[in-house]
Amino acid sequence: MIQVDEPERLLPDAEGQGANDRPSVENGEVTSRVSTLEYHGLLWKCELRRICLAALWLPLGALVFCYVTASIFQADDIHETHCRVYNVVPSISAITGISPQRYVWRICIAFHLGPRLLIGSLYYNYHNQRTALITDPNDRKTAQKLGVACYWLNLVELFALTGVTYVSNRENYFLHEKIFIIFMIAALTHMLCRAKVGCIAKNVVEPVRTNYLVWILYYIAIASTVGLIISFLRHRLLCRPLAFTWFSVCEYILATSNMAFHAAVVRDLPHHELHILAPHSKVN
Repeated sequence: MIQVDEPERLLPDAEGQGANDRPSVENGEVTSRVSTLEYHGLLWKCELRRICLAALWLPLGALVFCYVTASIFQADDIHETHCRVYNVVPSISAITGISPQRYVWRICIAFHLGPRLLIGSLYYNYHNQRTALITDPNDRKTAQKLGVACYWLNLVELFALTGVTYVSNRENYFLHEKIFIIFMIAALTHMLCRAKVGCIAKNVVEPVRTNYLVWILYYIAIASTVGLIISFLRHRLLCRPLAFTWFSVCEYILATSNMAFHAAVVRDLPHHELHILAPHSKVN
């Protein structure tokens, strides 16, 4: 909510003009005085929880929208496979690579990028604060390295997600496939680093709240990745019926676990807020 200090009300003179707004005569020339509106204090604030949940619902809602509308109106297009075998569940690339679903998906991912960059920076500072409380120098050094790795892996994952989104498999399959592989590697490595840094020196400093949840999501993501690779090879090399369906199911599980992993910030930082302040102002 924007709070603006109300300017002092000007008393009108006999002619209906404010005293400070009355034109003045300088060197025979008439000049007018313009009042300046100044903002003080807190201009805007928002709970971090709301920002993170909005960032989560954007891709999730777009994914559901693309799946439902594509299955109803463009079923033949999304179920077509490389081997032209029987398929039930379309892949994420299939439902987000057709029109007009691709535009909805790209718009939602575009608005998703800003909060994700913010969350990555917040976690970097959060891990630094926790690392500062570790007394053992070896553990502190390891935690610092893992915290930095989490930050850069988050950026790589985010840029790879952007590339997969804006380079569809229908436009450039070779590039889309390679960027998707980078996204998977960065996402899984990011999960692993986050899980490890959250439990270092847990006998000295409190572990990260969602550390146990991150480990569970990591194992789910690993299992779905293994299933995804096996199903893809069975489809690509052997052209087995329903192989691409299992590939798509594993892909949805991987995407869901990744979304839940990034939404965990609402439990790690439940009371944080984003504030926008006017210059030279403080909030107690």
